Amino acid sequence: MKTILIDGTWQDAQSKDLIDVLDPATGCVFTELSRGQKEDVDQAVVAARHAFKNEWGALSAIERGRLLIKVRDAVLERADEIAAVESKDTGKPLHLAKKDISALARYFEFYGSAADKHHGEVIPYLNGYNVNVVHEPLGVTAHIIPWNYPSQVFGRTVCPALAAGNAVVVKPSEEACQSVLLIARIAEEAGLPAGALNIVTGFGAEAGEALAKHPDINLLTFTGSPAVGTRVQQATAENHVRCVLELGGKSPQVVFEDADLDKAVPAVVAGFIQNTGQTCSAGTRLLVQRSVYQSVVERVAKRVADVKAGMPDSGADCGPIITADQFKRVQAFIARVKASGLEVLAQGQLDNVDEGGFFVPPIVFGPVPRMHELALEEVFGPVLAVIPFDDEQDAIELANGTDYGLVAGVWTENGSRQLRMANAIEVGQVFINCYGAGGGVELPFGGVKKSGYGREKGFLAMDEFTTTKTIVNHYQ
Repeated sequence: MKTILIDGTWQDAQSKDLIDVLDPATGCVFTELSRGQKEDVDQAVVAARHAFKNEWGALSAIERGRLLIKVRDAVLERADEIAAVESKDTGKPLHLAKKDISALARYFEFYGSAADKHHGEVIPYLNGYNVNVVHEPLGVTAHIIPWNYPSQVFGRTVCPALAAGNAVVVKPSEEACQSVLLIARIAEEAGLPAGALNIVTGFGAEAGEALAKHPDINLLTFTGSPAVGTRVQQATAENHVRCVLELGGKSPQVVFEDADLDKAVPAVVAGFIQNTGQTCSAGTRLLVQRSVYQSVVERVAKRVADVKAGMPDSGADCGPIITADQFKRVQAFIARVKASGLEVLAQGQLDNVDEGGFFVPPIVFGPVPRMHELALEEVFGPVLAVIPFDDEQDAIELANGTDYGLVAGVWTENGSRQLRMANAIEVGQVFINCYGAGGGVELPFGGVKKSGYGREKGFLAMDEFTTTKTIVNHYQ
C-alpha cells in the first residue's frame, strides 16, 4: 500500500525505500511504510502551498466547517474499522482504541463547528477611525505526530489547523501510523480538496527533520520528548517558524487526608496505567499525606494487583509497550529502580501474552525519595512512584519539584485548599477530585517548563493556527 499522500495522490517515496513496521503484541513485522525523505517533504509542502492559495484557500469558513463535519460523519460510520487498525498498530486494547476514535470524531465536530466562529474584534480608537482586528490562516502548517495516540493527536492538531484555513503536511510516526493513513483516505472520500491534507511517512531524523527545517512552512506542532523538542525548535528557528510543543510530563496526583479515597484510588490507578503508561499526562507521581499514606498504598496495591496486561483483543487493562526501543528503555528503568533498593508495593499480571510481545505489567514503588530518578524523570511506561508529604506547603513543593508542568490532580474535600493548590501548582491543567475528564476536547491543553508551550484543544487552539491583522481605516 502506498503511504505518502501528496496533492490528492497516494504514492511511494521517491527513493522507493521501505520501513518495516512491527506488531508490538508479537514483535513481528506486519506491514511496511514508504521511507519518505527531503524530496518527498519538499513536494508535499509545495502541494500544500498550492492548495492554500487556490481551491482550499478559496473556501469560506462556513464551507470548511461543513467539510470537517462531513469527515466527522464518515469517521463515525467507520469507527470500528479505524479502532481495529489503531489497536493492531499500537497494541492498545481495542476498548481504548474505540474511545480514541470517538475523541477523533469529536475533534472534527468541534473544530468544524468552530470554523466560522473564530471572530475578530473592533477596537474603539480615535474619532474618524475604524479599526478591525481579523484572524487570518498562517498558510502551511506542519504536524509531527507521535506513536502513542496517532488518531487523537492527528485530530487535536490537524483539525484546528484545517478549520482555521491552513493546508497541512503531516509526518506521522513510523512506529504507528496506520490509523492516520486510513483517516486521510476517509477525509479524501468525504470531499477534502487535494493538497489540503498531505502525509509523508518516514523516519523522524529524515522526513521529520526535513519538515521542521523547511523554509515554506508557517508553524509546526510536535508531541514528543523534551530532547527531541529542543532539536525541533532549533530546526524551525532557522526560518523563524514558531512551534506548538507538547513534551511530556511527570504529573502529580496529590491526595490529602480528607480525600474521598473511594473516588481517588480508582482514578489514581487509571491515571498511570492508561495506554500502558504511554501518556504524556499520565499521573505517574502519587503524592500522599503521611497520615493516610498506608491506607492509600494498601488500596492502590490491591487494585493494581488485579490489573492485567494482555493482547489487544483480550479485553485486558493494558496492552504492550508500542515500540521495541521504548520496551527496552522501560525495562532498564525498572531494573535500575529495583537495584536502588526501592520496595515494590504492587505489580499487575501478564495475561496469556505472546512471548515476543513488548509487555510490561504495571508496577508501583514506594516510598520514593524526592530526588530519586523515579521521582523526577518520565518513564513513559506503567510505573507509579508513591511519595509521602507532610502538609499543604510540602505538597506544593513536591508537585512543582520536577522540570515538567503538564497536568496535576488534587484530591481534597476542603474547598479553600482546592483553590490554593490549583493556583500554586505550576501546570497547564489542574483536575480537582477527578483526573483527565474523558479526553476533554473542549479544554485547552499544554504545559509549562519542559512540558512545552502553546495550547492545543479547545477554542484557544484556533489562535495558535492563525495570525492577526490590524486594519485601520481613516474615514474623515
